[in-house]
Amino acid sequence: MKNWCILILTILCFTSKGNDSLPVSQVLQRIRSFQTQSYAHFPAGMFPSYREYHGRREVFKDDDNIFFTGLIVVTLKELKPLLSESDRLVVDSICHDAAPLYSLFQNNKGRGTYNFWRTNPRVVFPNGGWLNLMDNSQSLPDDMDDTVILLRAQDAPDSVVRKVYQQMQLHLNAGSKRKKNIRADYKDIAAYSTWFGKRMPTDLDVCVLSNVLHFLYLRNVPTGKADSASLKLICTAIDNGDIRIRPSYISPHYARTPLILYHIARLMTAAKIEMLEQRKAVLIAEARHQLAIARDPMDKVILGTALLKWGVMPPAVHVNTKGEWFEALETTDFAFFVANMTSILPDPFRQATGKLGLGKFYYYAPAYNNLLFLEYLLLCRRHMQAGRSAELSLK
Repeated sequence: MKNWCILILTILCFTSKGNDSLPVSQVLQRIRSFQTQSYAHFPAGMFPSYREYHGRREVFKDDDNIFFTGLIVVTLKELKPLLSESDRLVVDSICHDAAPLYSLFQNNKGRGTYNFWRTNPRVVFPNGGWLNLMDNSQSLPDDMDDTVILLRAQDAPDSVVRKVYQQMQLHLNAGSKRKKNIRADYKDIAAYSTWFGKRMPTDLDVCVLSNVLHFLYLRNVPTGKADSASLKLICTAIDNGDIRIRPSYISPHYARTPLILYHIARLMTAAKIEMLEQRKAVLIAEARHQLAIARDPMDKVILGTALLKWGVMPPAVHVNTKGEWFEALETTDFAFFVANMTSILPDPFRQATGKLGLGKFYYYAPAYNNLLFLEYLLLCRRHMQAGRSAELSLK
């Protein structure tokens, strides 16, 4: 039985001998296995994910969204230069098999935006029983998060990116769409809303904004007022402590400090952003604090990854686990994404319903947990190969 301690010791052993591809290959093959299996409610090429309602924990529903599949493809493309030649071929296979799925989630009028769920026919909460009565009347509009993820997954041409960018400028926290009854810190910041829908109330999320800006910086899209405003909102959330004190308020769809730190760290890898560089020490200190109090192994993984992205080797990580380490990765309560149906409500109703957990659905994807661990391993290895000290101790 391989526990986390044995895994990390194996990685260190192979690193010291200059043959460190085996543990990484094992994780990558595990990810690939989720895509090649047959599942009743998931199309070929999709990585399965599951949702759990706040009021009915431990009851999981199959949810064939494109979010996790897109994220896996995008992250593997980022990590590809750190992989061996044989592992790169596995990545190519994963990307190839996922590609036919994207059109199922594209705007049903042909616009270059994408939805969390299928668009033709429209679906709300797949396999949701009575919730599927809302498929046509209450279907969600396309969102910026899935749109930038899938544009990256497909290496969308500049012409498509420009058209989507123009569309984004119509969905800001401004004018008649300005969010009502929100804290004064954010009220007048004309950042991007999460949703593209004309009738959808404005929804602000620092993780979504981080993903959007990450994409725009990578594609060298000339920044405009909305981009500056989105960056200002992220910095405001850092400065006033909301990333720690009120994480679900400023990131209703990710909802926790470790995930916010991970997203901001990822954004900062796209370009040298002076406003965020000025706050880097604060972010590192918060990540260290969160790592010291973290209990879930996946929280420790993403916090360690955030530190690595900031050029800091994580402090010693202790994880107590029994059984095989793949099982430990795949069966935690770690939810990377939260569908928060009350995030569009005005204050104080949003805060009250948020505390009660009304309208919250937690999303899990075993393959994506493995991918986050793969990212952590590869970044650790890169730091060790660069001669930095490695403080890893998973028990």
